Amino acid sequence: MKFIKNNWKGLLICMAIAVPSWFLGKKFPVIGGAVIAIISGMILGQIIKNKSSFESGVKFTSKKILQWAVILLGFGMDLGVVLKTGAQSLPIIISTIATSLIIAFVLCKALHIPSRISILVGVGSSICGGSAVAATAPVIDADDDEVAQAISVIFFYNVLAALIFPYFGQFVGFDTATGEAFGIFAGTAVNDTSSVTAAASTWDAMWNLGSQTLDKAVTVKLTRTLAIIPITLVLALVRAKKSGSDGNKVSMKKVFPFFILYFIAASVITTVSISLGVSGDFFKPIKEVSKFFIVLAMAAIGFNTDIVKLIKTGGKPLAMGACCWIGITVVAIAVMELTGSMQ
Repeated sequence: MKFIKNNWKGLLICMAIAVPSWFLGKKFPVIGGAVIAIISGMILGQIIKNKSSFESGVKFTSKKILQWAVILLGFGMDLGVVLKTGAQSLPIIISTIATSLIIAFVLCKALHIPSRISILVGVGSSICGGSAVAATAPVIDADDDEVAQAISVIFFYNVLAALIFPYFGQFVGFDTATGEAFGIFAGTAVNDTSSVTAAASTWDAMWNLGSQTLDKAVTVKLTRTLAIIPITLVLALVRAKKSGSDGNKVSMKKVFPFFILYFIAASVITTVSISLGVSGDFFKPIKEVSKFFIVLAMAAIGFNTDIVKLIKTGGKPLAMGACCWIGITVVAIAVMELTGSMQ
């Protein structure tokens, strides 16, 4: 009862933002419900000046429900299918992730961009957009402004990728007889699932390929999602080491991302169940709940974000996002050319 008393107002206002954002995201998948929720939350946050009565529930939503969303994402992963596809796409995935993280690190130092925003933009650009930001934010203790800024940067380049990449792929010379090559490219060079889906579907439509490209791109994207595990674990260890060097007593229980272990457990449950004959459709409702939880958490983050501060400080992270995006694209094409995956 105490939990409800303290949090119901915050939870209710987040739901009021998230539900319409969720349905609008279905109608406009290139934008997605998460981005709509952040923008709506920011606007409402500017209208409501006294937020004290919402504070507890909004904080719970932006932190705990975000972690629950990541855990439930695991139920969308059949590790057998992911590992099979990973053998083909792994060199490209590793190369693009390394490229993005290196670029983010260099620009963080060169442009004096705050380290937590740099990490979120680098990880979000290289792994899986909003989901990677959702998984990384609690580990590095990022605040809502930093999460909102990273999501905004990633969203901008998501939309560009969805609109430009199918025509860019034609210009570069990807094989148009099958969706194999462009599917691998879209799955590695586009960061968020919504834009991966949009770009791959456009390629299928352009060349009458049914769902060949879409199936390949989504599977490659799932393979990339697994990179959340080592990245968050490494970040947790770095944070623990830094805390120790500052003379503070380190509690691994506090910094270790235990929700990632639940994410792995969910993936294993899905894989074992499917191998025993359970249909993948059984897990679809859980995946949908996961996606809604992300939208709900983004509503809370938007509501807590200082939009004026976001606009004033947004230039450098946007430049970083551009460099990461271009670097990932160039490296993906280069590795695909070297490995013969272009045709």
